[in-house]
Amino acid sequence: MKNKLIRLTLFGLLLAGITLVIMYRDQFDAAAMESWIKDAGAAGPIVFMLLYAVGTILFFPGSVLTLAGGALFGPVMGTVYNLTGATLGATICFIIARYLASDIVAQKSGGRVKQLILGVESEGWRFVAFVRLVPLFPFNVLNYALGLTKIKLSAYIGATYLFMLPGAIAYTYVGYAGREAIAGGEGLIQKALLALALLAVVAFLPRWIGMMRRGPVMNVETLKQRIDEETTTLILDVRSLNEYLGEQGHIAGVTHIPLEQLESQMGDLAEYTESTIAIVCRTDKRSAKASQILTRNGYADVHIVKGGMTDWNQKGYPVG
Repeated sequence: MKNKLIRLTLFGLLLAGITLVIMYRDQFDAAAMESWIKDAGAAGPIVFMLLYAVGTILFFPGSVLTLAGGALFGPVMGTVYNLTGATLGATICFIIARYLASDIVAQKSGGRVKQLILGVESEGWRFVAFVRLVPLFPFNVLNYALGLTKIKLSAYIGATYLFMLPGAIAYTYVGYAGREAIAGGEGLIQKALLALALLAVVAFLPRWIGMMRRGPVMNVETLKQRIDEETTTLILDVRSLNEYLGEQGHIAGVTHIPLEQLESQMGDLAEYTESTIAIVCRTDKRSAKASQILTRNGYADVHIVKGGMTDWNQKGYPVG
């Protein structure tokens, strides 16, 4: 009973803090924070990292603090302080969520939610690394959500610190370059160009990682073999409903989501984030577009079925 009361009290305080920050974050005064940190003298970096950690816990936008860190401490030490503060805050969020609700989630979750959690846990640090490099979910929400899984704390901390580094470098440098521009420092054009280049690299990371994670093209013979061997593969048919029910037929047991509805129905595939997915259409043009959508949203093992239902029918394989 006492433990339950402590959990409820902590949850109430956390919720109240997050609500206040969301209500008043537009009134954030960067100049006041800068003055406060400078007045702290040698303890300024520690004060800043603690502020960053508290901001992370209470859902304050991390990008604002990261830019401030670059302006205050420069591109090198600013990156170190930003990354340390963000990781500290993310770690506290993880621990809070694990303390408050992980047992409840483990007992109550079932079906797709349980499968999704198990999928995340099986990936461990690799999943943490991926979502830190590719921001599929809001940073603050993700910190708490990962605490509901059984991912090891040490793996979480290590992957968080290491794989947030590219984004931290880019945004810290932008904050530094912005401060230099206001102060009229030298080499502004070069600094601005470097800042833009770093942002471009960070923006391209999701696409690059998606291409790295995308599986090779799969022919219909391989797909048929996987079906016969009952290999765990999600077959996703992205044709229109008329085509799906039309003369070409469809493969038995497939999941049917038309391409134009794929983005809006992504939640139906949440449990297959780390599963093998074979995409089928009439040939393979729409499958390629569907593959881009899935990999952009973090699906790990996506294959385009070459020739689609056209090749499937030419081989004389059974259809529904």
